[in-house]
Amino acid sequence: MLLRRYQRFLADIRLDSGEVITAHTPNTGAMSGCAEPGSRVSLRAGDNPKRKYRWSWIATEVVGVAGEKIWVGVEPGAANQIVAQGIRNGVIRELQGYRTIRSEVPYGEERSRIDLLLQAEQMPDCYVEVKSVTLAEATGVALFPDAVTSRGSKHLRELMVMADTGKRAVIFFCVQRPDVKGFAPAAAIDPSYAQLLQQAVTSGVEAFAYRCQVSAERVVILDALPLWVNAD
Repeated sequence: MLLRRYQRFLADIRLDSGEVITAHTPNTGAMSGCAEPGSRVSLRAGDNPKRKYRWSWIATEVVGVAGEKIWVGVEPGAANQIVAQGIRNGVIRELQGYRTIRSEVPYGEERSRIDLLLQAEQMPDCYVEVKSVTLAEATGVALFPDAVTSRGSKHLRELMVMADTGKRAVIFFCVQRPDVKGFAPAAAIDPSYAQLLQQAVTSGVEAFAYRCQVSAERVVILDALPLWVNAD
């Protein structure tokens, strides 16, 4: 059970045994709706003996948009692996036909690293920026970001440059919850990002959103969601 989240990267959690431990929080966002004291959480034990905090917080049980209890994956770094696996097993149909998937490849004028670089002979390189989404409004629409993100805007600018040079550029929203029916930028939280996303799509950047099935142990890609990227 979550007792409190603090200093962005830390959370105090009471285990089923009654022991209270401090876990690493890999999500630096607001985690709105996913960090309520008293919530059930899922942890993963690290195998690096040099780590200061052995446990990492990976999922939270919340009340979904229809009133049911669901798990939401809160580990942003896992989204890259989830999407890569979805490409390999054919679930993400829009990104098929590539022979190799490379991770964290340096690129761009603003010294970025692309989450996934897809490559194949006689096909343009495909730059895929993955964003982990946890926030959803009561209408069932998933939203990103959950806090103002200058880093996210930088990534959109980098993708626009790639698209302009003839590369395939993709912004992929990995919605780590199953209870939503669509995706939209969170214009009320970060209007600049919402406007830039609309501009990016207009300039040739492809945008996809997929929701996931989440349990306390694993997250897997389910299916595509409709996107509403108009910032207005």
